Amino acid sequence: MSPRQAGFVDAFSALLLREGLVDAAAVTRAKRASEATFERLDAVMVKLGLLSEADLCGAYAAYCGLKIVRSSDLPLQPLLADRLKLTFLKGSRTLPISVSDGVLLLATVDPFDEEAHKAISYMLGWRVDLAVIAPADIERAFRKLYQDDGAELVGGDQGLITVGSGDGNEIDVERLRDIANEAPIIRLVNQIIASAVERGASDIHIEPGRDAVMVRFRLDGFLQQERVVPSTFRAALTTRIKIMAKLDIAERRLPQDGRIKTAVRGTEIDVRVSTLPTAFGESLVLRILDRTRVELEFSKLGLDPAIQAGLHGLMELPSGIILVTGPTGSGKTTTLYTALKELNRPELKLFTVEDPIEYQLGGVNQIQVQPQIGLDFPAALRSILRQDPDIIMIGEIRDLETARIAVQASLTGHLVFSTLHTNSAVAAITRLIDIGIERYLLASTLTGIMAQRLVRRLCSHCARGAAYRAEAPSRMRWPVPDDLVIDWSGAREAVGCDSCHGTGYLGRTSVAELLVIDDDMREAVGRRSDDQRTMISLARDAGFRTLYEAGLIKVSKGETTIEEVLRVSRSS
Repeated sequence: MSPRQAGFVDAFSALLLREGLVDAAAVTRAKRASEATFERLDAVMVKLGLLSEADLCGAYAAYCGLKIVRSSDLPLQPLLADRLKLTFLKGSRTLPISVSDGVLLLATVDPFDEEAHKAISYMLGWRVDLAVIAPADIERAFRKLYQDDGAELVGGDQGLITVGSGDGNEIDVERLRDIANEAPIIRLVNQIIASAVERGASDIHIEPGRDAVMVRFRLDGFLQQERVVPSTFRAALTTRIKIMAKLDIAERRLPQDGRIKTAVRGTEIDVRVSTLPTAFGESLVLRILDRTRVELEFSKLGLDPAIQAGLHGLMELPSGIILVTGPTGSGKTTTLYTALKELNRPELKLFTVEDPIEYQLGGVNQIQVQPQIGLDFPAALRSILRQDPDIIMIGEIRDLETARIAVQASLTGHLVFSTLHTNSAVAAITRLIDIGIERYLLASTLTGIMAQRLVRRLCSHCARGAAYRAEAPSRMRWPVPDDLVIDWSGAREAVGCDSCHGTGYLGRTSVAELLVIDDDMREAVGRRSDDQRTMISLARDAGFRTLYEAGLIKVSKGETTIEEVLRVSRSS
């Protein structure tokens, strides 16, 4: 029974009275003080001098049925000194006594500090049996075994690394820093990051809850649970990552962003870290940027050959604006980097303005915006235009000022690449008009817009011929256009095996639509009366295929499934 539960107060008080350790008046006084201060009854009795620490140790042993550790029971040398450091033991007020058959006998000042005991069990992978020890005896043990002269123990309720209210204010920062730098915590964080990299995860989500910390990986666009870490490790796990990202570990009330450079199996990895305070502690998301995993070649992106050819044609133009649109995580940056890599020739000068720089490209001048010192997208772009550029990549057009500078750059003979968050290619035109760009300027500068999504690729080890091939058209949310003839005999469906962790999918591929701004479309963009439907109709006359239709072609080739295509094309 926990000391925080009402039943404990009555049962423990009865034991103290029965053993003659206190009288009824002392119990009444301690109960009142406990209720007023919200402290545990046993801790209050010691504070008020109603009960000695030695008597409390005996009461714990009687109440819990545990052995009392005396000086004669202590080991001759420190046990597990390489895995349980002195600072850790002092903070948790515990001491390893013996190990037998994978069971650790652990002396503890507070047998009710379950989080500390669970933490030690989790670190070692062993079962923990408890014994109780008096505070004075454990101080002497620390001095004797570790030659420690300053064994100052943290009092009762503070525990090991417990976070009570979730704001973390009750944690001593220096003690937490020490714990976060202990081998078990370092090993845990390294294991999580290494596992994520090896499985090809794009993000690690570390989500604190009341009783545990959930660790999930985003694999092929979907979150999958990786492990559950005891809540005891909540603060230390967060602190370790914040130390690696050079963040302020004392600040747990405000969001923070940082970056980690590390190596996994000899490969350098960049990790972007974002923290956000929640009810039970800080939520962390780690975005993994593994340069070795990104192949900057159009043939590896999974784009349709016709779209590749159209995109290459746009890239060879001397000026104009080429946009890639889609939601976050749809591969826009990878597509732009691939284009820049192909255009990176000795006779051309390339610049990028990004927030943040995700991958470093040799021969390209990449600029990281820093709004806190006035270097935002517009300021960086104005400076770039004075650097005699040929090609400019803008990470994202976020506002009217950035859009106007992009238009100005195009009008003065530069090729400009950028991204927008829109659901379709045609919607990008409407978005730019809505933020304030004049139609005639768009008509003069826009050369092409590609909208793209990422769909999960069927696992080559377990995919099988789809049972629905005969009735595939009836499963469509929208009808198949008359001019799109599809042979469904190659369609396959997801099964699941060890290679794909039972999902049926392994890796991702692009689905895209490319809107080339020809003369007819240029006229439509410039006319105030023309809406999206008119522009789509004109595009179709020129051979335009929507995301949905491009996805159906991939389904027919057995690359993905109808369900995946419907998932990503709902909003387009």
